[in-house]
Amino acid sequence: MQVIIIDLNPAHDIALYHPLLHSVAYNILRCKQDAEDIVQDTFLKWLSIDRTKIQNTKAYLITAVTNNCLNHLNTLRKKKEEYWDSSKLSQLIVKFKESDFAHLDLETELSAAFKVLQTKLEPLERAAYLLKEVFDFDYDALQQVLNKKADHCRQLFSRAKKKLSDETPTLHFELPNKSQLLESFKKACEGPVTHFIQDLKNDISAKLSRKV
Repeated sequence: MQVIIIDLNPAHDIALYHPLLHSVAYNILRCKQDAEDIVQDTFLKWLSIDRTKIQNTKAYLITAVTNNCLNHLNTLRKKKEEYWDSSKLSQLIVKFKESDFAHLDLETELSAAFKVLQTKLEPLERAAYLLKEVFDFDYDALQQVLNKKADHCRQLFSRAKKKLSDETPTLHFELPNKSQLLESFKKACEGPVTHFIQDLKNDISAKLSRKV
C-alpha cells in the first residue's frame, strides 16, 4: 500500500516552493511585481483550504499559480476592450508619461488607450490632443508643428476631447497599424519628442494620401 506523506508545515512549503512558483509566474507574465502578487495570492488561498486533501503540494501550487496567471492575463486583455472618457484617458496617458513602462498593467492599458485614440480620432485630432495634453504644447507650438492656424489647432483639440468624452465606440473601417506610433510615443515620454512628432506627421500624411 502506498504511503502518502503530507507536510503540514506551511512555512516550510512556502520557503521551498516560492522561488519555483515565482519563476513560473514571471515566465507567463514577464513582470516581476505581477508575478510576486500572483504567488502571494496563491499561497494565501492555499493556506485557507484543507491541505490534508492535497496529495502533491508542488503540483497543486504550480497548477494554481499557472491558472491565476492566465486569469490575470485574461483580465488585462478585457481591459483593451474598455473605453474611457476624455478626463480618464488624459489621466491615464499622463501616468504613462511618468512611468518606466515596466509594469504589465500599464503597458496593456497604454495599448488600450491608443486603441481609443485610433478608433475615435482622426490623425490631426490625435496629434493635437497628444501633443497638447501629454507634452504640454501650446497652440502656437501646435501651429508650427501641424502647419495649421492656432484657432484651427484649438478646434482640433476641442473636437478630440468631445469625441473622447462620447462613450459610444466609433469604429473606423481601415484602421492603420499603430504599433509604431505607440512605440514612438513611449520613447518620447522618456526623451526628445522630435521623432514622435515626425511619426504623427507621417500618420497625417498617410491619411491624406488615402483620400486622394
